[in-house]
Amino acid sequence: MDYPSSSSGPTAYSHGHHASVLASHGRRTAATSCAYVLDRVRPGTRVLDVGCGPGSVTLDLAERVGSTGQVVGVDFSAAAVEAAQVAARMRGDHRTRFRVADVRELDLGSASFDLVHAHQVLQHLGDPVGALREMARYCAPDGVVAVRDADYGAMTWFPEHEGLDRWRRTYCAAARASGAEPDAGRRLRSWALQAGLEVLDATSSTWTYATPESTRWWGTSQADRVRHSAFADRAATQGLGPQRVEQVALAWEQWGQEPDAWFCIPHGEVVAKPRA
Repeated sequence: MDYPSSSSGPTAYSHGHHASVLASHGRRTAATSCAYVLDRVRPGTRVLDVGCGPGSVTLDLAERVGSTGQVVGVDFSAAAVEAAQVAARMRGDHRTRFRVADVRELDLGSASFDLVHAHQVLQHLGDPVGALREMARYCAPDGVVAVRDADYGAMTWFPEHEGLDRWRRTYCAAARASGAEPDAGRRLRSWALQAGLEVLDATSSTWTYATPESTRWWGTSQADRVRHSAFADRAATQGLGPQRVEQVALAWEQWGQEPDAWFCIPHGEVVAKPRA
């Protein structure tokens, strides 16, 4: 996850880069994660994917732009970039470039991309408005900036479970303590306007887990992340010791096995362009 610094220094990526996190992110596709902007991705399009993670979405975009296009994925994490490079080799993609970098320090040339894209990035930043300004710097005059972020406060699930409530309270408190904003989805339009961008479209969409297979996977993957990612360390800053953290992990596993389990994650989406 590429994250520009705020004036007080970089905001640490809230989830960390444990294998459990990268595995979860690696299931994302362009269809599930950036459908709102795919009509702008066609053969020949030049794409900069900021916070590319393990590259699954980036490589899907590369397939759409073809040999006449250009795709560059950047991420702050060397582990994420290494995973993306492995995924590219497995797909036989030798054109897409991945690099460990901060979006403020890319040697790519201003106004050189038709689409500057970031998925689930701004929610982790101390200065999302500044990040949008930096993204706009790489956007061609007739190009667009496209961002999509989840909104933790609007997430909803069934059956109700105190362990999942504790997970959300703990995660959100820890994220805000580090300067991030987990309810980013509802703020994207405001941030884009503050960055001086012209908002062309502001929409929303959801991820919904509502089959036995998807709820089991979501519950298990979240339990793994609670146990092994940055959640445990951040939970400690909120007064949750190892026993309470394990209780949260078990709650996720139990929820995922419920025959009527249902989980919905709303996302805000914005397509904008630099003002002339």
